[in-house]
Amino acid sequence: MNREARAETSISPGNIWPLLQLRTFGLTVALLNIPCSVAVGIARLRPLRFSVGCGAEAGLPDPKGGGEGSANARIAGRMAEKRVSRWYFGGLASCGAACCTHPLDLLKVHLQTQQEVKLRMTGMALRVIRNDGFLALYNGLSASLCRQMTYSLTRFAIYETVRDSLSKGAQGPMPFYQKVLLGAVGGFTGGFVGTPADMVNVRMQNDIKQPAHLRRNYSHALDGLYRVFREEGVKKLFSGGTMASSRGALVTVGQLACYDQAKQLVLGTGLLTDNIFTHFLASFIAGGCATFLCQPLDVLKTRLMNSQGEYRGVLHCAVETAKLGPLAFYKGLVPAGIRLVPHTVLTFVFLEQLRKYFGIKVMT
Repeated sequence: MNREARAETSISPGNIWPLLQLRTFGLTVALLNIPCSVAVGIARLRPLRFSVGCGAEAGLPDPKGGGEGSANARIAGRMAEKRVSRWYFGGLASCGAACCTHPLDLLKVHLQTQQEVKLRMTGMALRVIRNDGFLALYNGLSASLCRQMTYSLTRFAIYETVRDSLSKGAQGPMPFYQKVLLGAVGGFTGGFVGTPADMVNVRMQNDIKQPAHLRRNYSHALDGLYRVFREEGVKKLFSGGTMASSRGALVTVGQLACYDQAKQLVLGTGLLTDNIFTHFLASFIAGGCATFLCQPLDVLKTRLMNSQGEYRGVLHCAVETAKLGPLAFYKGLVPAGIRLVPHTVLTFVFLEQLRKYFGIKVMT
């Protein structure tokens, strides 16, 4: 052994006696009870692969020459990039869904405001088209979009912003009960904020059913809001606000909280990845939950907003509706489901695509 080798042996941690696997000239050799510095010296003949106990752990230079910088690079490489929604994405996604499902929403309102069950969904659709033309199915579209940009934007902004803030640094997903509470708070707030636009939406959709002398004939949503404010006062703008807020809480729990939980469960099976089919399946489940939860309040809210003074309040409206039988609270359930489930699916599909392509990048 030459002087250079002796010097290396003297300054290296020779007291370490590891098991070293060395691949040299195509052969794997197990070196037992050989000082680590000697083994490294042999490995320099052809250091294709060696492992266990030498290099950085034994105080020797890393054969790959990375050092601390390469370790930091490997840690950064393990960090995944994630995109989160911007606060207004929920409103935009809901507007896109409303443009597709507005005719179903209009038919639902017509069915719910019948004093007696005379027509089903198909018959109501045919009557509207026969009397007023196909475009009559889009009566009140401007009010529907105005409602989405107040009600849906508020509830999505509250839910997603707070959820993302609470999830930072948390171990695992948010518990379901927290999602329910957060959805209820966001939905209640959004329902109250969106009440004026919701009332104008219901009136514009139901206007074509009224006799000519009773029609309000609002030109668009802003005209409706202004005329209600001028002719009936600020208080009337929030007529049915209690029911709208309560319904908003229930539908947000059914949509947002149940969507997050359903998506979590679907991904947890390992059978599906985070793709558009997963979004469709989770949102379909959420739409069914939301329809069942909010239908009784939806019926009462629609009756209150469309009333012309015949109801003294929420309780009186509930009593009068109950006189028609218990199933009156679920009048229009099928069209409501046919409208709300596709609306929920489209909303979350649009939202996930907005998040994917335009969301805020974060590292997790």
